[in-house]
Amino acid sequence: MRIVYFTHSLVSCWNHGNAHFLRGVLRALRARGHDVTVHEPANGWSLSSLRADNGEAGLDAFRTAYPELASHAFGAGFDPAAACDGADLVIVHEWNEPALVAAIGAARRAGGRFTLLFHDTHHRAVSDPEAIRTFDLSGYDGVLAFGEALAAVYRRGAGASGSSSGTRPPTSPSSTRPSTRSRAPASSGSATGATASAPRSSRPS
Repeated sequence: MRIVYFTHSLVSCWNHGNAHFLRGVLRALRARGHDVTVHEPANGWSLSSLRADNGEAGLDAFRTAYPELASHAFGAGFDPAAACDGADLVIVHEWNEPALVAAIGAARRAGGRFTLLFHDTHHRAVSDPEAIRTFDLSGYDGVLAFGEALAAVYRRGAGASGSSSGTRPPTSPSSTRPSTRSRAPASSGSATGATASAPRSSRPS
């Protein structure tokens, strides 16, 4: 299966603890034979801070520990829809810019033939709900939430804009691109956390 993953940074863990978790997940996917492509901003603040402190040598530890992992750095003019073309599964991590999250959702709504999941491994949906509501998930097929408590926030419709429970089933990776979207209650359980469905709708009231 071809998987495209968007993250704040794969190569830098400077004040970015999610990087350790994501490296393990992506390494495991590659080990299972999946074709994984990772995109990250060229000048994300974590990577920029790492370079400011340690220069390019700051990336040596990552390159030594994860020789099989690499990312494509993007800047101005990046076309998210083109990056997703041909993918079976696209996963967008929560620590991305809202504009990027929305653009990828728009590509899915426009007929993108991939399953699109929002990956939330943080606590902002609970600790800073207004910040998380800046994300438009109306084009997303589901949410990969880190744990049952966080998944419950999305099921209640208290997560990002366009997310609530009971309109689409959680999707599990498969080699077949989805052609239909059936309605089913949200459920929990996945390799990376609990899964809550995310419908196409306006911000919950």
